Amino acid sequence: MSTLQGVPDTLFIPLAARIFVSKTFPEYFFDEKALSLETYIPDDTIQKRSSEYSFMASAARYYNLDGMVRAFIKKNGKSNIVYLGAGFETAYYRLNEQMAVFYEIDLPGVIAARRTILGEQKNELLIACDIFDMEWTKQIDKSIPTLLVVSGVFQYFKEDKVIRFVNDIKKVWTRVELIFDATNSTGIKYANRYVQKTGNTDALMHFCIDDSIEFSKRTETKLIEERVFFTDARKMLAKKLGLYTRIAMKVVDDKKRAILLHLGIKCAF
Repeated sequence: MSTLQGVPDTLFIPLAARIFVSKTFPEYFFDEKALSLETYIPDDTIQKRSSEYSFMASAARYYNLDGMVRAFIKKNGKSNIVYLGAGFETAYYRLNEQMAVFYEIDLPGVIAARRTILGEQKNELLIACDIFDMEWTKQIDKSIPTLLVVSGVFQYFKEDKVIRFVNDIKKVWTRVELIFDATNSTGIKYANRYVQKTGNTDALMHFCIDDSIEFSKRTETKLIEERVFFTDARKMLAKKLGLYTRIAMKVVDDKKRAILLHLGIKCAF
């Protein structure tokens, strides 16, 4: 555990969720690499303060992102998949896609911890950098299709910083698409309550989206897809889930409290 001292606690929340769902509902989502990292979680605080729904919400995000990334690679062939704010993301192992080069980008302390416990694999490059500092873009081959994946990151920043990020990407790329998760203004309140329950009182969320079309217009991007979280989970797991979880999933999907946005930024529309 000493190798992970100083790593933000928020990094362990999605890892704990992937472990829980992999154990409980492997028919829906299974992450063998995440299971191998269970001993690195500091204690059982996250498990005690989390619910079946909160774990499912996190895992559903990865389930859908994996599908969107696979579709991008299938469509484009040789491509870059760039995880920004990667943390302990284990998609490289889940996807096992040989046609893509994977990049994991995060702050130096996080990348150092990741390098220690996960290493750097074939067709994978770890980059220590603030994602809002465009220096990381210099290390990526821009001649092939590129997908930027930002999971559980933008919410912690103000809207103007997110929009500035999109505008900065436009300045350095010609073929790029962006996928990220967002909540609406109601969902952000519930998300902050959960983060506070897990003990991260300094990690409150700010950025939210109430209208995906309006956001794409403001950023002058193309809205390729807006996707809710639980469509497949509700079908596949049905009554295996607790009643509260099933109700919460339906409400969140119906009211679009949690969504994934896929935007085209100077890509071949």
